[in-house]
Amino acid sequence: MKKIKQLLWAAGLVSLTLPVWALEGDAQRGQAAAAVCMACHQADGSGLNIPGGESWPRLAGMNAEHLYKQLLDFQQGRRTNATMAPFAQMLNDQQLRDVSVYYSQLPATPASGYQGVDAELLAHGERLATRGDWDRYIVPCASCHGPDNQGAGAHFPGIAGQHAGYIERQLRDWQQGQRDNDPQHLMLAIAERMDDRDIRAVSAWLASQPAQ
Repeated sequence: MKKIKQLLWAAGLVSLTLPVWALEGDAQRGQAAAAVCMACHQADGSGLNIPGGESWPRLAGMNAEHLYKQLLDFQQGRRTNATMAPFAQMLNDQQLRDVSVYYSQLPATPASGYQGVDAELLAHGERLATRGDWDRYIVPCASCHGPDNQGAGAHFPGIAGQHAGYIERQLRDWQQGQRDNDPQHLMLAIAERMDDRDIRAVSAWLASQPAQ
C-alpha cells in the first residue's frame, strides 16, 4: 500500500507542477505538412488497426500539446520507433507544432479492435480502467488520463476511443522497457503489474468508448 500511495502522490505532483500552455501553430500549414503522415495515420487522422498486426494510432481530436511532445520525443530519441523516427526528422519545430494543431482540430473518429471481444473480457477491462485493482497496485487509468479517460494535458493523452491494438502495443512496450517517456515512470509501474488478460481487456474496453 505504501508503494501505491507513492504512485498517487507522484501523479498528483505531476499534475500540479507540469506547465500548461496553448500550443502555437497554424492548422492550415499543418495540413500541408501532414502529407508525410497520411500513409499510416490516414487523411482524416483516423489511424489504422490491423487485427493481429500493426496498429497506427488515431491522431484526430488528440490534444495538440501531447502530439507535439510525442513528435519531439521521436525526433530527439526519447521515444523510439523505426517507422516514426525518420518522418519526425523530416519536420522542423514549427511544422511539428502546425501538424499537432491540425490533427487536434479534426473530429475524432471511431476506434477498432474491440469488435467481437466477449462481454466478460470487456467488463474486466472496464473495472481496470475505471476502478483499478488495488490488491495488485494497479491504478485506474482515469486517475491520470482524466474523466472518462478523455485526456489531461500534454502528458496524459485521451485513450478512450483509441485503437485497441495501439493501446495494447504501448502497454507491452512499457512493460518490456521499450518505452520510457512518461512522467515519473508511472506507466512502467502500472504496466509491469498487468498480465496478458489485463492488457487485452483494458485495451479493448478503452477502444470501445467514445472519444470527445
